[in-house]
Amino acid sequence: MDRSRADVRETYDRIGTHFSKTRVNPWPEVEAFVADAADADLGLDVGCGNGRHVEILKQRAGRVVGVDASRSLLDAATERVPDGRFLLGDASNLPIATDRVDLALYIATLHHLPSREARIESLDELARVLDPDGEAFVSAWSTTHDNFDAPPDAEMGFDTTVEWTLPGGETVPRFYHIYAPAEFQADVEASQLSLDAFELSNGNCYGTVSPASH
Repeated sequence: MDRSRADVRETYDRIGTHFSKTRVNPWPEVEAFVADAADADLGLDVGCGNGRHVEILKQRAGRVVGVDASRSLLDAATERVPDGRFLLGDASNLPIATDRVDLALYIATLHHLPSREARIESLDELARVLDPDGEAFVSAWSTTHDNFDAPPDAEMGFDTTVEWTLPGGETVPRFYHIYAPAEFQADVEASQLSLDAFELSNGNCYGTVSPASH
């Protein structure tokens, strides 16, 4: 793992316990995607955090694996979903066999990767593990979010840091790449995934994707 990706891991190991307590409910967009999906044998949550969306995936998939780079968040996920299977891993090097996953989530993680190359590499890795007939739901923060002052028709996003405040007042900076909607679509299309549907909701880009060769 390179230094910048290790920084992401170390950040969430530092804030994981407190962060997990603030991430209780699943996102409605994720619930809607899973509700509309076909029943699956194997589900995957990339960047699963504390497991809140693993619980949703379990409603559709017979088996579910959650992968995250943070041991702290995986500990929280194991506590939240005792019968879940959780693995320590990197989004660009998933510990999953090729063509095995029927239904996947990659939520609020892509935007933490430090370069366009790393982000597209992780999308390629998602394509690798998906069954040729599988599908996934990908999200990232967008320039349309109320926190950012960007023109609505911006073609390119930007890098920023958003501080997390721990109990006691310590702040921990978190890296984000804030996607312009057109840029998000272009990055997916530059990967080995096909963008089957796109939407903006609550300041996030969402893409329903499948392997480009399907």
